[in-house]
Amino acid sequence: IKNIQTYYRCDDFVVNDTKLGLVQKVREHLQNLENSAFTSDRHRKRKLLENSSLNSKLLKVNGSTTALCATGLRNLGNTCFMNAILQSLSNIQQFCCYFKELPAVELRNGKTAGRRTYHTRSQGDNNVSLVEEFRKTLCALWQGSQTAFSPESLFYVVWKIMPNFRGYQQQDAHEFMRYLLDHLHLELQGGFNGVSRSVILQESSNLSASNKCCINGASTVVTAIFGGILQNEVNCLICGTESRKFDPFLDLSLDIPSQFRNKRTKNQESGPMCTLRDCLRSFTDLEELDETELYMCHKCKKKQKSTKKFWIQKLPKVLCLHLKRFHWTAYLRNKVDTYVEFPLRGLDMKCYLLEPENSGPESCLYDLVAVVVHHGSGVGSGHYTAYAAHEGRWFHFNDSTVTLTDEETVGKAKAYILFYVERQAKPGAEKL
Repeated sequence: IKNIQTYYRCDDFVVNDTKLGLVQKVREHLQNLENSAFTSDRHRKRKLLENSSLNSKLLKVNGSTTALCATGLRNLGNTCFMNAILQSLSNIQQFCCYFKELPAVELRNGKTAGRRTYHTRSQGDNNVSLVEEFRKTLCALWQGSQTAFSPESLFYVVWKIMPNFRGYQQQDAHEFMRYLLDHLHLELQGGFNGVSRSVILQESSNLSASNKCCINGASTVVTAIFGGILQNEVNCLICGTESRKFDPFLDLSLDIPSQFRNKRTKNQESGPMCTLRDCLRSFTDLEELDETELYMCHKCKKKQKSTKKFWIQKLPKVLCLHLKRFHWTAYLRNKVDTYVEFPLRGLDMKCYLLEPENSGPESCLYDLVAVVVHHGSGVGSGHYTAYAAHEGRWFHFNDSTVTLTDEETVGKAKAYILFYVERQAKPGAEKL
């Protein structure tokens, strides 16, 4: 059956029904089935967990049987970009635990009171919560009761509040991550579905007691964990006037230096290898702005040639590094397929700090927790997967398929997005 999709004046994205209302009847039937299954499942959930579900999720690792608690995400139609980001975020323990511990929110209106809501993309219901659906998805991913979870309800909410991601086209995983974090941040600032803002922010206030990065107002768990601060330093080359500006960030987008951008295959290993440190150095090195980026000097009172340099004023708890693999050339957006070597442990960010002497030795070291990889030639095509570390083991998340892997395989990946977690100082260790 061909899926006919229409934009109405209200800008709601709907799927046209038949004259007999068959689509709606199917939805109601599915909702009744799911609600009855949900009710009966409560009584037998413990037995299912103890028997078939856990027994079916055992893998052989180095000759021993190991329980695989990770859950895959079903692809709903080119939604691998979303799945890869969700799996990465679900393995950032501090971030994930905050949402999992939030109180559940149920819609209680009319016929759906006390029943599990079956979301459909043609519903005109504006009473949706991204935070709640995100919370339920994270809870499902590590409970170990199923091999794959369908993020249907979360995707429905994404369609409702993020128009750019409506439809079934392939999307940019980094762009989705930014939209997701921004909308979670905004919703947490104002409370959601009757849960007060003070309750929501109570736990995030414990994450970082001081010097939080605030984006669009009060801090939330998003900015408390991913938020850092950049200092943008611009110097006029004519009069020497210096201008400084502080900018909050949730991630850093790094260029792959031009000398490394030629495509390289596994058999083409001549020449220097690009490293993550090369990309960071390119981002923070002193740069002379070209004629199209002239600086308005307040002393000279006109646009002048200038230099620009970035310093990191505050490092986040989770450092998200986005490698800019897609570049516009003429009318095409090409991919930079260069392999970038990155450390799995001990990424030292001290040399990029504005005041490194005020930071302890551990607070500048980061360990890798997740990697998003794009497979293919273009941003509008290809496929996304993710690698993530959980309880000392590395997993490869390929939509509904989850497999155990090793550090060597992870290190060979052509990373698109890297998530590094701040290394915690050992108990009793003295801070320098």
